[in-house]
Amino acid sequence: MPRFFKEFFSEAPFIDGDDAKHILRSLRMTVGECLTVCDTKGNDYDCVISGCSADRVELQIKEIRKNDTEPTIFVTLYLCLTKGDKMDLAVRQAVEMGASRIIPVISTNCVSRPDEKSLRKKEERWQKIANEAAGQSGRGILPEVCHTVSFDTAVKQSANDDKCVFCYELATEGLDTIGSETKTVSVIIGPEGGFTAREAEALAQSGAVTVSLGKRILRAETAPVAALCTVMLKSGNI
Repeated sequence: MPRFFKEFFSEAPFIDGDDAKHILRSLRMTVGECLTVCDTKGNDYDCVISGCSADRVELQIKEIRKNDTEPTIFVTLYLCLTKGDKMDLAVRQAVEMGASRIIPVISTNCVSRPDEKSLRKKEERWQKIANEAAGQSGRGILPEVCHTVSFDTAVKQSANDDKCVFCYELATEGLDTIGSETKTVSVIIGPEGGFTAREAEALAQSGAVTVSLGKRILRAETAPVAALCTVMLKSGNI
């Protein structure tokens, strides 16, 4: 069933704007057809289209239910900038895997270093990609793509969660610190060139746990999927 997000959901619900155009023009839906609207707070509304105009879709609520797809663990993914469109793929897959928040990071070995104007445009695109992935994968929230931060800022912020892990090619231990009791975790993924020794030391001193994703070297856009899959498995969400 088609799925859409609307933060404010009244007793006389409707969808307008780009989503309405998508419903009417791309999906070619009409009166009597069903769709699901999520209020971004974990509640799903199963609705039927009761009326439509050029850019507005009127809805009738048939059932309200708690969304059951959200993981029990809140994962913040610190994702170092990668080249080309690799970030687009990484953001999409991270949302599908259950990341609740994505924070782009500029670290020493980041090849991609866009200026402020370009960076804002990229962040807007990543948020749009995250929203699309949330709808496709049946999420109960819209994961936030935050403004890009420096590596040092990422180190400080990530220390606020119950657990902080960073994936490092020189690590030998697996991701065994996450359990069903863990409520919040930061996962830090490096760019194509990985982390420098100084960065690894800074993370270790902040309390982050150095973990390995296996003996094979993963691409920068593959590592987030592997890490998030492991976190979800260890926390009982797979």
